[in-house]
This record gives sequence, structure tokens and C-alpha cells, in this order.
Amino acid sequence: MSTGLVLWPDAGMAAQDEDTNVQNLPPVEVVAPERTVRRAPSRPATRVVSRPRIYVYPTAPGNAKGLDVDKVPSSINAVDANQIKRTGSLNVTDALRDNVAGVNISEVSGNPFQPNVEFRGFVASPIVGTPQGLAVYQNGVRINEAFADSVNWDLIPTAAIRSVTVVTNNPAFGLNALGGAVNLQMKDGFTYQGAEIDTMGGAFGRIQSSAQWGKQIDTNYAVYAALEGLHDNGFRNFSQSDVRRFYGDVGYKGGDSEFHVNMGLANNNFGASATVPAELLQQYWGATYTTPQTTNNRVGYVNLTGKVEATPTWTFESTAHARVFEQRVVDGNPTDVQECAAAGLLCFGNDTTPANGLNGAQLTNPFAPGTLLGEIDRTTTRSTTFGVSGQATNTDRLFDHENRFVVGASFDASVTRFNATAELGTIGTDYVVTGSGIFLGKSGTPTTGEMGPVSLRTVNQYTGLYALDTFNVTDAFAITGGGRFNHARITLEDQLGTDLNGDHTFDRFNPIIGGTYKITPELTAYAGYSEANRAPTPLELSCADPANPCLIAAFLVSDPPLKQVVSKTVEAGLRGTRELSIGTLGWKIGGFRATNYDDILAVAVPDRTGFGYFTNVGRTRRQGLEAEINIKSPTLQFQASYAFVDARFLDPLVLGSNSPFADPITQTIQVLPGDQIPAVPRHRVKVGIDYAVTDAWKVGGNALFVSSQYFVGDESNQAAKLPSYTVFNLHTSYQVNKTIQVYGRIDNIFDNRYATYGQFFDTTAVPNFTNGGNPFTDPRSLSPARPRAFYAGLRATF
Repeated sequence: MSTGLVLWPDAGMAAQDEDTNVQNLPPVEVVAPERTVRRAPSRPATRVVSRPRIYVYPTAPGNAKGLDVDKVPSSINAVDANQIKRTGSLNVTDALRDNVAGVNISEVSGNPFQPNVEFRGFVASPIVGTPQGLAVYQNGVRINEAFADSVNWDLIPTAAIRSVTVVTNNPAFGLNALGGAVNLQMKDGFTYQGAEIDTMGGAFGRIQSSAQWGKQIDTNYAVYAALEGLHDNGFRNFSQSDVRRFYGDVGYKGGDSEFHVNMGLANNNFGASATVPAELLQQYWGATYTTPQTTNNRVGYVNLTGKVEATPTWTFESTAHARVFEQRVVDGNPTDVQECAAAGLLCFGNDTTPANGLNGAQLTNPFAPGTLLGEIDRTTTRSTTFGVSGQATNTDRLFDHENRFVVGASFDASVTRFNATAELGTIGTDYVVTGSGIFLGKSGTPTTGEMGPVSLRTVNQYTGLYALDTFNVTDAFAITGGGRFNHARITLEDQLGTDLNGDHTFDRFNPIIGGTYKITPELTAYAGYSEANRAPTPLELSCADPANPCLIAAFLVSDPPLKQVVSKTVEAGLRGTRELSIGTLGWKIGGFRATNYDDILAVAVPDRTGFGYFTNVGRTRRQGLEAEINIKSPTLQFQASYAFVDARFLDPLVLGSNSPFADPITQTIQVLPGDQIPAVPRHRVKVGIDYAVTDAWKVGGNALFVSSQYFVGDESNQAAKLPSYTVFNLHTSYQVNKTIQVYGRIDNIFDNRYATYGQFFDTTAVPNFTNGGNPFTDPRSLSPARPRAFYAGLRATF
């Protein structure tokens, strides 16, 4: 096998994204020598170069040579730039939902640009306080945020994505890769040349535009830039979105070396409406509960990458990166502050315990008798992260057999400053909380700081060392083995006292072993076993005391120990491709089982809206089946998939809950071994088709079915489930000429009213003003999905 060459699109053509073929994988490497075909036309003979290529898959966070898909001992899940473009969305998560069998999307925050991405029962979420289970990488750099391992999908420049792979059964991707890793590779001026402007508008005041430009200046230099902007009023009250993103790359190639500097900026604002009581949705589908609930995300980062092919068999690469992330959240909520039995004073939790101000003195009551009180909680998180990594890949033959060896190391250090305040206010009949200028200090019995200001400094230091080896026992049979050692040190420094102080260290070696067997040239079997771990986040460590719950993601109270989560996964399956008269057929079927030990769960505190704590809950298990078939040709693209995900608790638990089936005295539920984990639908069916009616006109559509799921808070599986839903979407495009394309789409064409997420809430916290101020009687709180929406756009490609 000769040294791989990088395959780029024809620079002379108009800008276009790379086509993909087998299993939707980007064709990254040429592995066979050039083959010359001579023809005999009337004019002088021309030389036609054929470049056979294989499809490779990432097996480590770096950008070096991937592994031939026939040798990957795990499921293959990939999305390319054309599939992202086909969604017409600036959310890369929409492409993952449509094209990866095991992915499900839920809008927990109530905003489409801040979704939870759930894969095989593991979550990558922007919601601070959600136990995370997926690692996310962009150009080899881990972008889970330092304070809570959250993933802000809105910060990812979608137009600049070259490919996305969802990697499973691989500990090389480090912390948080319990269920796998989402690996994003970005475009640069070598892989994308030309220019494109894309503008779309439509329902709910949506207007969005993106522009990208790439140019290879000469043999050695190339530049790329992408700019995106969006405004959307949202279909719910106070749910507007504004997205502004930039990404750029400057690259150099010389000989066997390649170097890049890429950078990104984003400044996004969201009105995250969150879940809303079912009784309000019955009155108006765009209803909201307590507001304001706004989020501002800002990020700036720069990455330096280098890759050197030192010899025909040794490739070295390294990265250095710096990232600054800032999030500001304003959240209107009910409050535990109330009038005291003694006139003229405010109390906390009852009518005798003092509610204190910032000076520690009990607050006087400036509100009229009977005023419904609330509070506006404000948090600011600012994280600065620096990191370096290095990786070496060797393809020397071992015992005269093909062999691929990868060894790498990484170090990341983050400093986070987290601050929170609570301002008392009043709640109007429109559920809007209006501030009063009065701020709460430490309150409660004892004065634990449950609602007091928080100022916390945290330092994360993550070190990883990994090695993987794939050895070809025969031409058909390959085995992979290796592992990664993770070291995490997390230091917490309370800036207002000592309650939050802590210093925690977590170490673990995670192994991997697997194999593939090519039964026929068109059929491959695979099987593998791996382990991964997740260290508790600074947020979880500072909110882990059940005796002193905190307003999750805001008012932290103590620093008891938590154990790290360890996941052990086994998966096996078959995959294959075949050339048919109608196109290339690709298919796969596989099963998996992942068992988590000392899993971490966010536990709600009943009758205290938003309050809870994090705790280890013993063992949980996620297992299932994934099957997919796709056909690709110049005129037809078809894909259908089914995923079954069974997520369960394996150990008994007693949890606090607002469930209607909770014990009326203790307000707890009993979770038994075998109870299903909420918010994980068991069945997902996806079908998509695109057909070229003519060379210029294309039509397509897709359908998504998601089965019922238990409400969060119903871990005992006693209440009725959140109903299943089916959504149908249509899209079309017409290529007016070489430059101009017009397109349109209809989302949710049958205007189905459904919810993607459900939980229980405290029905006594705020009256139901739509029902004369009487108490709520239905404890369900839902995240409603968008109604039918029409969009149209124009794309100019140069």
C-alpha cells in the first residue's frame, strides 16, 4: 500500500462541498498509486488520472490518517457537508437527528438552537446541570465547556463543517466519551474553493444568511472564512433568537508538512422559554411560564495545528489552542421568600425563618400584603481554557503484516469564574417576574447560602495519554487494542467563604479491544469492548449535598465528594456495501450494551422549583439495536433507519419528585431495578429521500417517528408517558443556472402538536392565572415543538 495522498475537489469548479459515498463518509485519503488510462480520440491523447480511494474513519481526536472503515471495530456514523446543507438549518444538530439512527433531539430549553442531543441514552446538552455523556471535538479540540461539561451547539459554525462523525466504543476521545464522541472536522482553503452566499427566510420572523469563501492562493497557501447570522422571533412568547458566528482558517502546505491557524467568534442571544405547564399549553401553544429566561453565549478561540509526514510511515501532529467562553443567564423563577407572621418582615421557606439581605440582616417587606413574590436569578460563567496535544501515527509493517499504531497525549487547563445573584421581584398575571432591586443574601436554617450570592473560582486540569494499535492478522481479519489513561484534577475556591472549597483528583485507565472480519468484499463483521470515564464537573461537586440542595446552575452550597462515572461498553454488528443498478447500497445492523457504574443523576427537591442536587445512583444500563440502509446515486438518495434504545436503572433508589405518585409525606418515589430512565424514547424511525426530477430540479422529504418516553421525575415509571410523535417534512430546490439556486421547505407539514420533553413541576408555586388564579392541577410541564413552518431561500455559488 502506498502512502496516502489527500484528495481535494477540482479547484476550477464552482464552490461545492465534497460528495460522499460509502456509509456517508468523507473520502479523505487516496491509498492506491495513480493509474493511467489512455484513450484514442481524434486529437492528441490525454492522460486521465484515476485515484482509487478508501473511506476512513477517525479513531483518535487528531486530524491524521483515519482507519479504513473495514477495520473499525464499532458502528460507523457520519454526516457530510451536503447532508448538513440539505436540512436548510444553521443547527448541525438537525443533520445529526436526520442522519444518525441513534440520535434524538429534545428542546429542553424551549429554544431550537439549544437542544439536547441524546445518542444511545447519553446526552450532550447546553443545559448547565445536565449530566453529560458525550464528548464533542472540533478540529481535534474538545469543546465541552469547563464548568459543567455542557455543549453549546449554537457556537459551532455550521456552514464551515466539512464532516461530522459520531464515534463509539473508543476511549481515545478522553473524558465524557461514555456513550461516544461527536467529532467535527472543519473546512479550509485546500478542501473548499470558491464562494457561496445563502439566504433564507420564513415562518416566525426567521431570516438567516451565511457566506463562505475559500481559495488556494498558490501551491502552498490557502484561506477560508465563513460568516453566519440569524434572527428568529420564535413561535412562543419571549423565545426570540439571534445568532452571529464567524470562522476562519489560514493554511500552509509544504512538502510533507501542513499547518493551520483557525479561529472563531460567536455572540448569540436566546429567549429560552423552557418547559411550560400542560394546562397553559392547552390554552395557547406558544405559552410560557415564569420569565424572563434569557441566555447570552459568547466565545472566541484560536487553534494552531501542525502535521508532518516525517517518513512514508510516520506522521506527527500537534495542536495548541486557547478558548474564552462567557455565558450570562437571566432566569425568572418562583421564590421561597414570603411574608413573615410578624408584619413588615420577609421570611424564607416559612413564616418565621428570616430572609436575609446581602448584609446578613433580615429583609423588611416593601411589598403590599398578598403580593405574589418571585425572583430573578442571574448567573455569569467565564471560562478560559488552554491546551496542547500531540499524536504520532505509524504504518510500518509488523511481522510482515499491515499494522497501524497511534500514540498521543493531551493536556488542558481551564480557569472558570462563576457568579450568581438573586433579586426579589413580583410575578404578574402574565408570569413575568419584575425585579425590585432587593437582593437576597444567605438565608435558611442554618444560613447555608441557598439563595445567597455565589462567587466561585474553579481550576480544571485534564491530562490524557493514549495508544491504539490495529493489526491485520490476515487480509480479512484485523484486531484493535489499546487504551487511554485519564487524570483529572478539579480545584474549587470559594470567593465569599469556605463552603465551596475543594480539591478533587480522579484517575483511570480505560482499555479497548476489538476486531473486524471481512466475510466477503461487500460484507464486514465487527465486535468490540471498551471502557470510558467521566469526572464530576465543578458544578456537580459544588451542588452534591442532599441536606442542602441548590438552585441547580445557580446557587451552590457545599462540596461533598462524588465518584467518577465509569462506563463499560460492548458492541457488535455487520455492515456492507454493494453496487446496484440504481446506485450504491450501504447498510448496517448492530447491537450495543453500555453499563455505567456510579452514574450521576440530578435529583429534584419537591416543592422547590429548580432546586436539586447531584448524586451517584449506582449502576445504569443502556442497550439497544441500530439498523440502517441507504442508497446513493446521482439521481436518488434514500436513507431509512431504526434504533431501539433501552435505558434502565439497575440498583434501587429513593428519589425526591414532584410526581403525582410520590409519597405524600416524604415526597419521594421508589425506583426499582429495571425501571426505565426518563427522557429516553425506546424507538426511533427515520426515513429520508431526495430525487432529481431533472438535472436542475430536486425534491425530497423526510419523516421522523419517536416513541413515547417517561417524564423526568417519573423514574419509578408510574405515570403516563409523554406521547410518541411523527413529523413529516418536505423540501425542494431548483438550479436556475450555474450560479443561482432557489429552494424551499415545509417543516411539520401536518402541523402536528407534540412535545419533545416532559417533566413534573411544583403545582403550588404559582397560581394558574388562566383559570381564575386557582392552583394548577396537572403536574406535567412540557417543551412544545414548532408548528408547521414554511421557508424559502436563495443560494448563490461562485
